Amino acid sequence: MLVGVVGAGAMGTGIAHVAAAAGDRVIVADATPNATEKARASIAKTLDRDVEKQRLSRADADAILSRIAFEEEALRGDAGVYRDCDFVVEAVVERIDVKQSLFKALEQVVAPGAILATNTSSLSVAAIAASCATPGRVVGMHFFNPAPVMPLVEVVPWLASDRDVVQRTYDTARRWKKLPVVASDTPGFIVNRVARPFYGEALRLHDEGVADCATIDWAMKEMGGFRMGPFELMDFIGNDVNYAVTRTVFESLFNDPRYKPSLTQQRLVDAGFLGRKSGRGYYDYRDGAARPEPNKDPALGLLIFERILAMLINEAADAVLMRVASAEDVDLAMTKGVNYPKGLLAWGNELGLPRVLGWLERLHADYGEDRYRPSVLLRRMVRDERQFFQ
Repeated sequence: MLVGVVGAGAMGTGIAHVAAAAGDRVIVADATPNATEKARASIAKTLDRDVEKQRLSRADADAILSRIAFEEEALRGDAGVYRDCDFVVEAVVERIDVKQSLFKALEQVVAPGAILATNTSSLSVAAIAASCATPGRVVGMHFFNPAPVMPLVEVVPWLASDRDVVQRTYDTARRWKKLPVVASDTPGFIVNRVARPFYGEALRLHDEGVADCATIDWAMKEMGGFRMGPFELMDFIGNDVNYAVTRTVFESLFNDPRYKPSLTQQRLVDAGFLGRKSGRGYYDYRDGAARPEPNKDPALGLLIFERILAMLINEAADAVLMRVASAEDVDLAMTKGVNYPKGLLAWGNELGLPRVLGWLERLHADYGEDRYRPSVLLRRMVRDERQFFQ
């Protein structure tokens, strides 16, 4: 299969690597000067490292790179470089007007049977497809960064995606040795929707003065087994990126208070404190900066952990209720897309759903805010004495 990748940034580069490693020929193009040259160097460096660590032979690494054609000038004129592609994945800037214009150009040059996939993480697949004369062949195919390492791919049909297109996209992800899950075309899909409380409730605890960043991070790692705490992870992702996704989900879901952004995070973005990439975020990464010590009070840590976990499990339950995805795909997405230590719904079963509901009901009673409303599905399952996956 000949695969086209539009955009040679970190995500496009990773997708090209994944497709080529699976044996497909790939064309990568980008309108930004030197972008494809940097992409080639990045893939070559990754392959060299795999050879050094004996994960690949030199011959296999060279074969992977040889299957990728880099076309720097292609997108400055038209999309004709993708004319013979069977499958095109877009990985350009997260702007709806840019993506709509691109898809309109792509469908004019590719064959009628070619699939057009968008790697958008938060925009409406339906809105992108609407720019096409034959929108049924448009589908979401959301990878996670770094694409060669992270196993999850969210396959996102929209209202009129052809069933064959969805199945072929799902099968392509599996052939590329990924774990695909099917998500509905709703804001944030599975991962970026269900994960919002990990950041949002941590920020709420911080803003209320319950604990500082270091203590909240310690609690989630020590009590919950998360690899990174929420503030460490936001600094790693980039506060500008995390804030933008939060705002998009909040606004796209008609200002649902569960997803309300934090003024604290907005101020960090305003100040340019974007995290690791800028040297400062919730933590100071500059040379000589001291890392703050957490308050390791077990009672405080448990309070923090239970509150954030309750909100996460509630969000996972609501995603199933609202048919964002199946319970199985929600748990798979959270363990394979963001490395959660357990699937959230399985975690709820393990703790006892009545216990989780009790945590939420206390929060709802204390605050009187719709933000803490327990999911209707969670209430029903407790009432009926059921568990997920029965």
